[in-house]
Amino acid sequence: MLCTLFGVSRAGFYQRQQRPIDTSRIRLRAKLRELFVTSRRAAGSRSLVSMLVAEGFQLGRYKVRRLMQEAGLRSKQPGSHQYRSPQGERPDLPNRLARDFAPAQPNQVWCGDITYVWTGSRWAYLAVVLDLYARCVVGWAMSERADAALVCTALDQAWQTRGQPVGVLFHSDQGCQYGSRLFRQRLWRYRMSQSMSRRGNCWDNAPMERLFRSLKTEWLPELGYLSFTQAKQDIGAYLMGYYNRQRPHAANGGLPPAVREQQLKSLSRIC
Repeated sequence: MLCTLFGVSRAGFYQRQQRPIDTSRIRLRAKLRELFVTSRRAAGSRSLVSMLVAEGFQLGRYKVRRLMQEAGLRSKQPGSHQYRSPQGERPDLPNRLARDFAPAQPNQVWCGDITYVWTGSRWAYLAVVLDLYARCVVGWAMSERADAALVCTALDQAWQTRGQPVGVLFHSDQGCQYGSRLFRQRLWRYRMSQSMSRRGNCWDNAPMERLFRSLKTEWLPELGYLSFTQAKQDIGAYLMGYYNRQRPHAANGGLPPAVREQQLKSLSRIC
């Protein structure tokens, strides 16, 4: 009667009863669910494969996809977006980077940008500095004002964290904060050169746009934060913790940014 009700053949029912339980598959599915929850339901099959390999498991993307279907796990990553075409350039600050997003060493090219986050009763603004070598976050700052002081604070933190490097090329969009006198003086003090994207062309600063997309789709609550303090603590944990040290990155061959940079240091000592 039950087989008829659920549309299962009697032979299939008895065969399933005799089949042994695959305990290894159950453990793998539990580990997959744990990593998926850690990513706040954002990791897809590619990211989960890299995470599982780092944990010592050996399996492919299609098996991970099947396990996700069995466990009812579905990534919340959004689809593609249509961007505007470029409108022109700023003549005094040309696009020196020219979409060369693969420097040979750390501390050669940094890029920066600003985004906004809801913090209970008002918007807060987040400025991030990214080292393009391994896509590692090297500095960030949050404020209730989107002014030049915000981007200067993020740059100061990056400069101190990375050991006060010189000769860095800093790339950004044409935001007024990055074109301000205060920020350009700070770059001059640190002996850095400046590059700016073409107007209306977000692809010229694609690594920063991708970082903010990951932050907003993977980590931020759907309704925002309850306070500025909560937002600052949680976003800091994502940028300097999960993103830098745990989240696999396609530009690094599936390695987190901090792990990729550590590999470079190990190879340098060997050579």
